[in-house]
Amino acid sequence: MVDIAPGRVELSDRRTERRWTVEVAAYRIASVPVTREQYARTFGAGGVPDGGLPFDSVSWLDAVRFCNALSEREGLASAYRLDGTNVERIDTSQGYRLPSEAEWEYACRAGTEGPRYGELDEIAWYRANSGGRVHPVGEKRPNPWGLHDMLGNMWEWCWDIYDPAVYGEYRVLRGGGWFDEHWSCRVSVRRRSHPTLRLDDVGFRVARSGRADSGCEVAG
Repeated sequence: MVDIAPGRVELSDRRTERRWTVEVAAYRIASVPVTREQYARTFGAGGVPDGGLPFDSVSWLDAVRFCNALSEREGLASAYRLDGTNVERIDTSQGYRLPSEAEWEYACRAGTEGPRYGELDEIAWYRANSGGRVHPVGEKRPNPWGLHDMLGNMWEWCWDIYDPAVYGEYRVLRGGGWFDEHWSCRVSVRRRSHPTLRLDDVGFRVARSGRADSGCEVAG
């Protein structure tokens, strides 16, 4: 986990041409997406083939349940209260959770400007260089704050609802994936999906509110 200092980020939506600014409080975010090995270990399984690959074909609800399971495993209060498919975030919890869309973009940008934080082939797996498959996490160059695979390889779930007036409960996806063209692997690109849907180019990374007392890099 990498500590991220407070800041401000401007989000935009190409479809509606809307722009909005969000103040981001201090938080922590994982340096890589959740892997197959980490997912299996959290639920008490082992011996997972290709354990270094990001965990894919995971629904938003699966990701939320994983966050609670990881919190419980580490003795932390759960960040979510679940009632069937209804999910309520517990804002006072220091447990694991999905990043908000603003937190995701703020971390992805890492103080840079423009559509990407580096040359695409150096930082991301996408259609032109992936060979039509997902790759192990952390193989590409990280962004200036030490976060790998923020662009390319796997789309990542965020906490936020995309546009409730138009798409109902669909949740936000960010980052682009291994099968996407270069224009989808940009910091500001937004995608959406139903919270129960599982796709082979969708994964997630975890976040936590606040900062660690020690032992984490502070970025921002």
